[in-house]
Amino acid sequence: MPFSAFLNHASTRLRAGMVFAFITILSLALLSGCADGGDVETGADDASWTSEAGPATEEATEPEAEPETTAPNEDDQDSDGRDTPAETEQGRAGGTTAGTALAMLQELEVKGRAPKTGYDGDLFKWRSDADHNGCDTRNDVLRRDLNDITLKAGTKGCVVIAGDLNDKYKGETYAFDRDPNNIDIDHIVARSNAWQTGAAKFDEGTLKEFGNDPLNLLAVDSSLNRQKGDGDAATWLPPAKSYRCEYVSRQIAIKHKYELWVVKAEKAAMERVLSTCDAQPAFTKNVAWPEPGAGDNAKTAEDTPTTKRPASSGSKSSSGSKSSSGSKSSSGSKSDSGEKSTSSGSGSSGSIFYKNCTAVRDAGAAPVRRGDPGYASHLDRDGDGIGCE
Repeated sequence: MPFSAFLNHASTRLRAGMVFAFITILSLALLSGCADGGDVETGADDASWTSEAGPATEEATEPEAEPETTAPNEDDQDSDGRDTPAETEQGRAGGTTAGTALAMLQELEVKGRAPKTGYDGDLFKWRSDADHNGCDTRNDVLRRDLNDITLKAGTKGCVVIAGDLNDKYKGETYAFDRDPNNIDIDHIVARSNAWQTGAAKFDEGTLKEFGNDPLNLLAVDSSLNRQKGDGDAATWLPPAKSYRCEYVSRQIAIKHKYELWVVKAEKAAMERVLSTCDAQPAFTKNVAWPEPGAGDNAKTAEDTPTTKRPASSGSKSSSGSKSSSGSKSSSGSKSDSGEKSTSSGSGSSGSIFYKNCTAVRDAGAAPVRRGDPGYASHLDRDGDGIGCE
């Protein structure tokens, strides 16, 4: 082979090798780029498991949040099958919905009952003319709470001598009977209860206001009032179940007004009652007294005087000593209250003398009626024949 031909052949082979080498290098470069891109994608996947801010994190946490969202049950749908908003704590059993009795109850402090030291019902000056309308509080209540009332002539429209009571505690309507007295005025929050839940710190004026507040007074059956005593909602509720929600609501309103507290058992009892009427509003009804001479179908009539029982000679007094007429004298004897009586007292009936209504109550004789032993005019401020009502 000529030398020139050899050179041409070698040159051709060299160029072919160079092209092949170039292609090989280019191919390797392309393969290297692809391999690098795969590492980047893998890194991104790894980051999706470790990053706290990436979208993959939100996707990963969503399944854990699913149990918090439950499908609506039958109670969450109306009659047409449409979904209704889920019940909230505020809407359940009154919750803390503004304006409900339960919401007001939650504002009352819960504490233990304080001692009864120093308590005296007379400190509240019950039955005094606290509002200066010329009438004592008992007759103010009767004029407000009784229907078809009759007022005693000559009492400036104050003294009630007849009427009908729609008794909220009893759930019955009946006529007012003054002899024997079948209607008492109840302190809805008893004075003793108030004393042991904050009223012991009241000044004289606040005690009097509480004792004669229209909000805290209600005409009710005498036997039920005595059955209740100084009980709170945990120990006594009205027999008429239809009135219990309003009764508790009114107790709460009274305690709220005077910043009294409730004891634990009392609050629990109130909550039980209100659970049956979760929408019971806070008590805001107008309970003010009617003006003197006013009332439901009020009319005026002369009172029929009660016939006094004649004192029989030779009768025995409680002291056991005989009088000069053969009857036993009360002079120097002690009354049931433990205080000595020196006379029967002005306008008194029988031989027992009570200094005041506290003595009558201590003796268990309240109310005392005209003709009863111990009755005296100074115990009957309104002159209706019934003292220490």
